[in-house]
Amino acid sequence: MNERRPMFLFYFSITLAICSSALYHFVAKSTPADVNFSVSLIVTYAVALGVTLIAALLFPADNGFVAELKNLNWASFLLAVAIVGIEFGFLLTYRAGWNLGIAAVLVNVVASLILLPVAIIFFKDKISWVNIAGIFVCLAGLVMLNWKR
Repeated sequence: MNERRPMFLFYFSITLAICSSALYHFVAKSTPADVNFSVSLIVTYAVALGVTLIAALLFPADNGFVAELKNLNWASFLLAVAIVGIEFGFLLTYRAGWNLGIAAVLVNVVASLILLPVAIIFFKDKISWVNIAGIFVCLAGLVMLNWKR
């Protein structure tokens, strides 16, 4: 197996997630406040469907589309609910006046802290003392982000 491909995928995937997340928050904050957020999300998901269909053509399923549909489980459906919740939540958060940088950091840090016991219990992830120190740094960062000047 080519060693360069896994390393490329390792860095490309996280870079894509970071860049997409930053773009997401910029665009969510830029969505006009006078547009109904349900209508905005309908357009968003229609475009997302088109982009996903193009991706499916560029990267076809090895066993065929129907065979892959049969392999799905509850996670795909609950992921859709979670995505809509994130979208509605951030659109409302930014309309309520939250600061772009603080809202994104707050949500991601708190969600990560909530996921930590889930990762340990259900996925058997390991945590080191350095990770624990990082958690306390994140908590201190949350306090500092919300510190009244």
